[in-house]
Amino acid sequence: MTPRLFALTLLSLLAFAGNSLLCRLALKQTAIDPATFVAIRIGSGALVLWLVLRLRKPAGRLEGNGYGALALLVYAVAFAYAYTRISAGTGALLLFASIQISMILYGLLIGERLSFLQGLGIALAVCGLVVLMLPGVSAPPLFHAFLMIVAGIAWGAYSLLGRAAKDPASATAGNFIRATPLALVPFLLHALTAHAGYDAAGVACAVASGAVTSGLGYIFWYAALKQLKVTHAATVQLAVPVLTAFGGAVFLAEPVTGVLVGASALILLGISLVVLVKRPA
Repeated sequence: MTPRLFALTLLSLLAFAGNSLLCRLALKQTAIDPATFVAIRIGSGALVLWLVLRLRKPAGRLEGNGYGALALLVYAVAFAYAYTRISAGTGALLLFASIQISMILYGLLIGERLSFLQGLGIALAVCGLVVLMLPGVSAPPLFHAFLMIVAGIAWGAYSLLGRAAKDPASATAGNFIRATPLALVPFLLHALTAHAGYDAAGVACAVASGAVTSGLGYIFWYAALKQLKVTHAATVQLAVPVLTAFGGAVFLAEPVTGVLVGASALILLGISLVVLVKRPA
């Protein structure tokens, strides 16, 4: 791995972890509400991605579509509401496990075959999710855990919808721009039924999440993807929940429980088996 590729990959992973930390920080320690956070996050991300594309190729045409925009919105809304009650590390683990498992299951539905070890890997990952969500002192609230799983499935669908894009960065910009007016719907509904809360710190977190860890983070990731093998790309993403849990402990004073460590080990081992073991011919 070249120094440039290493830097791009590391920046991408830090950006993905940063999304969880910024969202959890905003909803835990500031006055902003989830609907307002989502609207600002998607709007600021759309602006940055649009500016980057204009600078890169002024006459370029935006890719993406309405389905991608809808999947992006579902992910962002479920992600934000889940983080009102779930710790950063647990949320990232649920999110990335759901993304990987949903994409693997989609592969099975379209006829892809798995080896015995890969099947064992799926079973271990699912067991890890079950362990994480078992009732107990450290278990996340069931409804909010379910929301994070929905966010992961939506992001998996978003990724699958974008596979055919000729220019992934342009498709992402197009989807963010299309999702911006859609993001105003939950914001307006919340404003009509409750007081829309925000403050300077919350808005700053939302802008940073949209413009930096989403907008620029995805640009770094797509640049790295051009040089990473698919299995390597899938594997390095498994570091995100670990980075997020560590960041949550350092910046948010969130505990790293034995259940989280055990579930993480099962899920990461299981998904590693799926993405690293060769499929049968």
